[in-house]
Amino acid sequence: MGKQIIINHIKHEIRIAMVEGGIVTELFYEREKKKSVVGNIYKGKVLKVLPGMESAFVDIGLEKAGFLYVDDIWQERGEEDLIEEEADEPDKVDDEDQEEPEKKQRKKRSKQSISSLIKEGQEIMVQVSKGPIGTKGARITCNITLPGRNLVFIPRNANSVGVSRQIREEKERNRLRRIVSNLKPEGTGFIIRTVAAGRSEEEFKLDIEYLRATMRETERAFKTNRAPSLICEDLNLNFRMIRDMLSKEISSIVIDNPSEFDKIQRYLSKYLPRYKSILKLYKRKTPIFDHYGVTVEIDKALGRKVWLKSGGSLVIDQSEALTAIDVNTGRFTGSNSHEETIVTTNLEAAVEIVHQLKIRDIGGIIIIDFIDMEQPDNRQKVFALLKEELKKDKARTKALPISEMGLVEMTRKRIRENLGRYLRVVCPYCDGAARIRSPTTTIYDIYREVEQISNEPNVPQNLILVLHPDVAEALETEEVETFKAMNKLIHGTIKVQTSHRHHYEQYELFEL
Repeated sequence: MGKQIIINHIKHEIRIAMVEGGIVTELFYEREKKKSVVGNIYKGKVLKVLPGMESAFVDIGLEKAGFLYVDDIWQERGEEDLIEEEADEPDKVDDEDQEEPEKKQRKKRSKQSISSLIKEGQEIMVQVSKGPIGTKGARITCNITLPGRNLVFIPRNANSVGVSRQIREEKERNRLRRIVSNLKPEGTGFIIRTVAAGRSEEEFKLDIEYLRATMRETERAFKTNRAPSLICEDLNLNFRMIRDMLSKEISSIVIDNPSEFDKIQRYLSKYLPRYKSILKLYKRKTPIFDHYGVTVEIDKALGRKVWLKSGGSLVIDQSEALTAIDVNTGRFTGSNSHEETIVTTNLEAAVEIVHQLKIRDIGGIIIIDFIDMEQPDNRQKVFALLKEELKKDKARTKALPISEMGLVEMTRKRIRENLGRYLRVVCPYCDGAARIRSPTTTIYDIYREVEQISNEPNVPQNLILVLHPDVAEALETEEVETFKAMNKLIHGTIKVQTSHRHHYEQYELFEL
């Protein structure tokens, strides 16, 4: 069975799962009130230029100002600057297949002061390259790219044609480059996408015409609209997925919304008739994500602990700065040597870790704590498998070999907010710390306050203590002796009242 695209579309939210061999490999979400802005083009106004940081903040009409780095400000670029790139995922149009592309570009360009390139109050055309994440605003660029079905259009790149690295046959690469070079307008750049392999000249011609027309509309909007304003909005998640990920590897697209089914069917009939037959409308009563096992995977991806088939487990802890993944043998004891048991668990963990990174969309710095292995060959074996699995991940990654302590340090390019942050909010009890004060700790805090009251000149004879029911229960059972000691301190009575509106750590103590 090939890959399947499963689409759950309700009025306020789109959820899409990529399923391969019955396993959910990727998840995408888009909510009406929280649409992805990646790929959108804006007419922005420069708010502040920071020469010391080689960057600027630009008002593009979003809640937070966009962040523009000096190397993302458009400058004339030659063919040597065009990096062959690909944009296969529906939430991005940037350089996932590149090897440190920004560093390469910075080496090639002569450094200019940001103050000589833009001024405060200036109106500029920018595109979102990375959406807002946490407290950070969107990352923006002046190097505009427009993705089409077969091509990515780079209107400001002079006379350049790049080819996706995923097209490896040199004869086909040359054929594609020759076709596009003959069709493209002078002074523009294009990147030929992976799905373009085998495509005809006529298909490229239609793509170029569509992309040029879109850019003309965008430029017209830039001239007439006031800043800040959105001047070119990317497609919704359904159509981005079809545009960017539909290929001969996809065996079916299943959607549960009749109205969206009709829209997609019309789109396929007009632009991609060869794929019309794989579109199917889901009509069962069981929710589509339940039927295909996606709901279970979502619940699993939101959990801290992930069980391995052998009985081992992963513990995934995410913080602002990094993600730590701990590998444990758990219930798995193996049948031969201890070292073999450890290696088997680590090998299984390596595969599952990459799966979890993709499905949770974890980015940034990642530390993996594999179970310690004594033999260097075993460490190399586990790391080799991890590297092989990472090749299947479209996000750019970099991993260092396993250290003697069993640690792997790696990075994964962060594109959008990860699944946990998107679907959950910070716990109002623990404020993201994952721990709250125990009932005993709170009770001893109360004791200290009562002790302080007892040292005052006029000690009240009766007090009222209001606290959470669970803490009250602990006070009257496990800490009943402490409660008696409080009453003795004031030589009176403390009346306990419970309130579910109180936080576990919150209490009120006042005179009756």
